[in-house]
Amino acid sequence: MSSEHVDVLIVGAGLSGIGAAYHLQHKCPGKSFMLLEGRDCIGGTWDLFRYPGIRSDSDMFTLGYSFKPWTEPKAIADGPRILNYVRETASENGIDQKIRFNHRVRRASWSSQEARWTVEAERSGEGGTETVRFTCNFLFMCSGYYKYEEGYTPEFQGSKDFGGRIVHPQKWTDDIDYAGKRVVVIGSGATAVTLVPEMAKKAAHVTMLQRSPTYVVSRPAQDPLANKLRRNLPSKLAYHLIRWRNVLWGMYFFQLSRRKPARVKELILGGVKMALGPDYDIATHFTPRYNPWDQRLCLVPDGDLFKSIKEKRASVVTSEIDTFTKNGIRLKDGRELEADIIITATGLVLQVLGGMEVSVDGRAVEFARTLNYKGMMYSDVPNLASAFGYTNASWTLKCDLTCEYVCRLINYMDRHGYKKCMPHNADPSITELPSLSFSSGYVQRSVAKMPKQGSKRPWRLYQNYALDIVSLRFGRVNDGVMQYS
Repeated sequence: MSSEHVDVLIVGAGLSGIGAAYHLQHKCPGKSFMLLEGRDCIGGTWDLFRYPGIRSDSDMFTLGYSFKPWTEPKAIADGPRILNYVRETASENGIDQKIRFNHRVRRASWSSQEARWTVEAERSGEGGTETVRFTCNFLFMCSGYYKYEEGYTPEFQGSKDFGGRIVHPQKWTDDIDYAGKRVVVIGSGATAVTLVPEMAKKAAHVTMLQRSPTYVVSRPAQDPLANKLRRNLPSKLAYHLIRWRNVLWGMYFFQLSRRKPARVKELILGGVKMALGPDYDIATHFTPRYNPWDQRLCLVPDGDLFKSIKEKRASVVTSEIDTFTKNGIRLKDGRELEADIIITATGLVLQVLGGMEVSVDGRAVEFARTLNYKGMMYSDVPNLASAFGYTNASWTLKCDLTCEYVCRLINYMDRHGYKKCMPHNADPSITELPSLSFSSGYVQRSVAKMPKQGSKRPWRLYQNYALDIVSLRFGRVNDGVMQYS
């Protein structure tokens, strides 16, 4: 089987993949690169998810790229606008010409003798599916952190008895008609709080059924200061000023949540009480059992969820499911929720490197037994990096820094004539820790399969943008842990 060769192979043409291509193009001139995309279009998450109201839960001044100012009036943007932003970036820079669509990467094997990766992908087309092969000097995974084929749905007793339609948001299709119908959304995370107010505009009534509450914070969809600065300053200057203001505020709020959780809890619940009034049962429906930022906070632009509840178009029920019935859901407390459509906003299935099989010199790599180096590479796995964003801030902030570091790494290898770089832990005092500390269900279901972090640098993940700027943008590339040959 013949193969094509490039210097850098990027897997994934979503937000982080297009960003990686831009950085390579501008910081590693002369390096050949290609993007392999399993689907038939650019966009990743922002094209995959089609459910009503799909939007970001981070502001676009931090979710946007460092090199391309966000110019839309809304800071909390909807999916179609974000998708347009990603595709515009690809088109403006000619990156769209470097993408091979319908190429789903299945396995990658490294040869130390040849100092290169061999990557096998399934290419689908009108004639069926065939396996194609590529080789590269460096492999850059931008394939996201969850399984595109399916979301997580628990086994619900009696689900086959339900007379209506059951839909997971990840599988939303245009033929789902909910106008004038009774809808139950199972879940309390970012997807649920997005779906409920949007569907409530057309549905007869929408019920958000949650086993336990989540912290929900309202924020204006438009940023008045940002829009004012953009009217009066050059667009790039205004963008970076607002970006840094939002970064610093996010870091301060996260640290405050860690140091004074009771105070932050009081602030968040105070906001909910202002939105829903003193008579609403906030203790039952909006007061979690955990501290703020033990799980990701849910953002609702302009308090849209609270408005739909106050206007009686939506409601929240906090209880556990006993069984599905023909007409809806019976709860363990005996109540029955009638429904025509049930939406299972019950989470994602996490996976490492898009589920790709990886081997190094014939040895299969078990990523659960590797240590994560600087949040992007893996112990004893050469010439491979992955873009993985922050859990406590905007995803793109970390991905941008990762791309910059990979470019520094590649340029350093070129200057010194190296073909191979590989992080290796030779410090016996370093202990293993889970890579993610969130108590969220989707994390806890998968954390055992994820790479570990170490107890100190450069294996420790601090989830801190300022520290990562120092480490990734200005820190030494040859730090004694990264081995070159």
